[in-house]
Amino acid sequence: MTSMLDPEVKPSPAREIAHKGKGCLAVILALAVLVGGGYFVYDRASSFLATFGEVPDYVGAGKAQTTITVPDGASVDDIGEILVQADVVKSTKAWDKAVGQEERSTTIQAGRYLVRTQIPAIDALKLLINPGESRVRAQFTVREGLRLSAQLDELVKGTKIKKSSFEKALDNPKSLGLPRYAKNKPEGFLFPETYELTADANATSVLKQMVGQYNRVAADIDLEARAKELGYTPYEVLIVASIIEREVANPDYRAKVARVLYNRLDKGQKLELDSTVIYARNLKTTTTTPKDRASDSPYNTYKHEGLPPGPISAPGKAALDAAANPETGKWMFFVTVNFDTGETKFAETFADHEKNVAQWQAWCQANKGRCT
Repeated sequence: MTSMLDPEVKPSPAREIAHKGKGCLAVILALAVLVGGGYFVYDRASSFLATFGEVPDYVGAGKAQTTITVPDGASVDDIGEILVQADVVKSTKAWDKAVGQEERSTTIQAGRYLVRTQIPAIDALKLLINPGESRVRAQFTVREGLRLSAQLDELVKGTKIKKSSFEKALDNPKSLGLPRYAKNKPEGFLFPETYELTADANATSVLKQMVGQYNRVAADIDLEARAKELGYTPYEVLIVASIIEREVANPDYRAKVARVLYNRLDKGQKLELDSTVIYARNLKTTTTTPKDRASDSPYNTYKHEGLPPGPISAPGKAALDAAANPETGKWMFFVTVNFDTGETKFAETFADHEKNVAQWQAWCQANKGRCT
């Protein structure tokens, strides 16, 4: 048997070919790595050279609306930092470049401004130089649950715009951006919220701002789709929300009250709600009398079946959400038994409801003057 160390023994042709093949493969792989690495470096270098000198900046019309504040004594550089932190401008380099192109950049005044996020630096600069309607003069708040006439009173107080101007703007409802299903009726669509009042604001722009917020909130809760699933129109769901806003003091009960209203509507039972009578007669009370409940107004749900013809208040987001997403249950009655806590009792039968009403009456007896 020939030894493996015998120098006279030569490798077979097959092994020699395999060995040479491995060597060639190693060379090919090395070249591939070299070429691939070179391409990678070239690609990165090309990209770097292509972007060398570019300034990170946004393009387009921007995203969400936001408010920024320019404090007294702020330098142009300070303003740039504020804008970058608020994601209005992409980089301080973009801001510096814009400032270098605009000689009026030092004329920016201290104050609050409505701007959109992610806009080109030059656009942000020009807006601050000539803010127009973007300059915030003050804030105003309109509370939830107010009827339209009461909303106007709060608007006059908060904006210092004449009531006659608001009334004139309401006479042209098509200019307010109301949703299709509003049928040009603004009651209930002036969304209760705290708003920024811009320097150039007028009655129409303020009302459009409020309607615009309603539209955004309605879209957020998918109001139209939810209404369709419930078997009602979006306008009817808004009316239910307006009732919830007036009837429910404790937010924990909103969705259950919504279910009571839909259950009664589905069974053809009158809603029998004091809130709709109070609206009809423009009362300042929390309860109604037999005389009040005898009113012929179409808003009197003691006398007329179904929903009232329109909203009885401007509901907030929580009430709209409850109306669009009622809780599951068979309740047919509800009554608030404690006006301080908003505690509300629900019942499926009239007999149980009477027991709950007795509890409310006992509370009224113990709290004289609170149930009128």
